[in-house]
Amino acid sequence: MSPAHDVRVADDGRARCGWVGDDAEYRRYHDEEWGVALHGDRALFEKLSLEAFQSGLSWITILRRREGFRRAFAGFDPAAVAAFDESDVARLLADESIIRNRAKIEATIANAQLLVTHIALEPGGLDELVWRHAPAPRATRLAQLADLPASTPESVALARTLKAVGWRFVGPTTAYALMQSAGLVDDHIVGCWRATATTG
Repeated sequence: MSPAHDVRVADDGRARCGWVGDDAEYRRYHDEEWGVALHGDRALFEKLSLEAFQSGLSWITILRRREGFRRAFAGFDPAAVAAFDESDVARLLADESIIRNRAKIEATIANAQLLVTHIALEPGGLDELVWRHAPAPRATRLAQLADLPASTPESVALARTLKAVGWRFVGPTTAYALMQSAGLVDDHIVGCWRATATTG
């Protein structure tokens, strides 16, 4: 990707990471959520679940359906989702407001069950498990979108840890996308207004 597309200036005059494009919802997500530290088991369960549904799709596809996902999955309350049964799977497979993928739906329910019966019982729960894999801040901010990694040693380790306790639909790339969206890393590139806002 050429440097001209690494940062884009929108009609509001703000320069943003080039992946944002012109979609208003994408702009809001970039400005208010992406790279901002996210804590709490419910919030991280939601993000991990949505990142799994995103696999093979664009993030904007998921973002536009996020409210539908929240309605369908009881606000991603782990205890509520853990209690879903086959009738809920059937309901979700018929719900056009979400991505209707049986394997991902069943994985989300299984992950909720794992969270409430195992991970949440550990000190710090999912929050501690995820955040202990946060890397040290980079010495210098990345200058180009092409510099953004698909995975890192830390995301490989996070994926391995989650898989070891039984988490489904998580790999190093999904784990790194979580790290970006939940603020374990700050990947706003040089020239983006958020990079300026979060420097120093």
